[in-house]
Amino acid sequence: MIHNLSNEDSLVSQYMAELRDVRIQGDRMRFRKNLFRIAQIAAYRISKTLEWETREIETPLASCKVRVLREQPLIANILRAGMPMHNGLLDFFDQADNAFISAYRKHTDDDEFIIELEYLSCPPLDGKVLILADPMLATGSSMVLTLKALNSLGKPSAIHVICAIASRQGIAALSEAFPDITIWAGDIDPELNSKSYIVPGLGDAGDLAFGPKMQS
Repeated sequence: MIHNLSNEDSLVSQYMAELRDVRIQGDRMRFRKNLFRIAQIAAYRISKTLEWETREIETPLASCKVRVLREQPLIANILRAGMPMHNGLLDFFDQADNAFISAYRKHTDDDEFIIELEYLSCPPLDGKVLILADPMLATGSSMVLTLKALNSLGKPSAIHVICAIASRQGIAALSEAFPDITIWAGDIDPELNSKSYIVPGLGDAGDLAFGPKMQS
């Protein structure tokens, strides 16, 4: 299932406009904050799909019945660009377990790239609702490799992927590899350029959030 959060007028569209705008995105704190906010909105939407139960609690005056989450999801992100969205999710699912994955494009001499996965830290995953954040879903290669690595550790009951921008190609690749996945995108863009960057996109989310990197 694919959810484009920009299909209806909401604050997501405002945050997406600021993420894309070259006159605004140079403000790193604002850029991170907008990724954080989009993840919060997606977290609220996802919360409606989770399992809830009724519990009885005591207030200072009397007992009452309340609805609470039956179980917290497991939150994961692809470092480093995924950190602001991860923090937005954790702000809402504040008792959730957390997983961290390092996956990146390793460029070759002929200007091609492979996806390198170097680090994975994950608590028990079996039967958990997994929410995985990464701002850009371009080719889908990093996300597919990450989910395959996570699935080797245990089988989640459901998988939600959150991104700021997804390409149609990335959605197709991810949906083919994981047909039951749910994708939440701040917006969906039509194409990739010759270097597999999303167009119109917003640039390099990791660099805009945390500064340029050196990579050999």
